Amino acid sequence: MILAAGRGERMRPLTDHTPKPLLKVGGKPLIAWHLERLAAAGFKEVVINHAHLGAQIENALGNGAQWGLSIQYSPEKVALETAGGIANALELLTKNTNGGEPFLVVNGDVYTDIDFRSPVSIFNAGLQANMHADCGGIKKVMAHLVLVDNPAQHPNGDFAIEDGMLKNDGGKNNIGMLTFSGVGVYHPDLFAEVVKGQPARLAPLLRKAIENNAATAEYYHGVWHDIGTPERLKSLDESLLGHG
Repeated sequence: MILAAGRGERMRPLTDHTPKPLLKVGGKPLIAWHLERLAAAGFKEVVINHAHLGAQIENALGNGAQWGLSIQYSPEKVALETAGGIANALELLTKNTNGGEPFLVVNGDVYTDIDFRSPVSIFNAGLQANMHADCGGIKKVMAHLVLVDNPAQHPNGDFAIEDGMLKNDGGKNNIGMLTFSGVGVYHPDLFAEVVKGQPARLAPLLRKAIENNAATAEYYHGVWHDIGTPERLKSLDESLLGHG
């Protein structure tokens, strides 16, 4: 699933007439970079949610055939935030898996060269492995996040990793905080208590999974950019076009 329902307030005036995922960097829309990399990683089915100017997203991407993908859309009358948007799309995400298979989620407003196969493989391995004894033993992993170095605009980070587990803070080893990349793998049960059609944030669900020793993480040190301002968009565009 690609999350594309945000209004992009910090990107105004660019997003007044263009949804944020369709803003171009390196000659193509931000979301097109994701679709190319998802296809290269072997994904076949993609769900995209949208709200602000959502018709433009559907018109631009169509059914996904140009990338060898099958795209379905989950429209939202009002943006439902991350967890709400995912819960609203659960039927599409789990329709061929009897409701029990995990799925990858990517923020539509980041640029990264992450190999999307990696978090899926680690998540699946965590489902079957006997975790470290200090972790209390996990029967079902509910979430796996990809964390990156803290960018200048977010110096304090979001989470930490300890023995492969996602942590709210530096923990007993005083390890450093890292930033959530917007790339994660989730089990549908993580959203069991979210009311469909109601706004809901992802962070409380992740913190509950952390408390239950049911959230894992990996550190990615490659290319990652949060496209949160026109200035950052321009900088990345110039870099990809070879001007920066």
